[in-house]
Amino acid sequence: MYEASEWARNGDTIHRTVVAPDFRTAIAIVNDIAEQAEALNHHPDIDIRWRTLHLALTTHDAGGLTDLDYKLAARIDGIVADHQT
Repeated sequence: MYEASEWARNGDTIHRTVVAPDFRTAIAIVNDIAEQAEALNHHPDIDIRWRTLHLALTTHDAGGLTDLDYKLAARIDGIVADHQT
């Protein structure tokens, strides 16, 4: 199971907040997350507030967290890291 300090568990969901340097970068991160989510057929809840992204993952069909949530979380971490350089 993948775990990272950026993600916090709350019940059957893991959450992460990302603050991008600007709105354009925040949207680029969301677009990259969308590509990975489509590839995995697993879609996060994303709340966009200017340059702040609130992300939540759970597997609704399974009634909680699965390996798929942690797999997408790892990919999201990579995307965020790529946009910070």
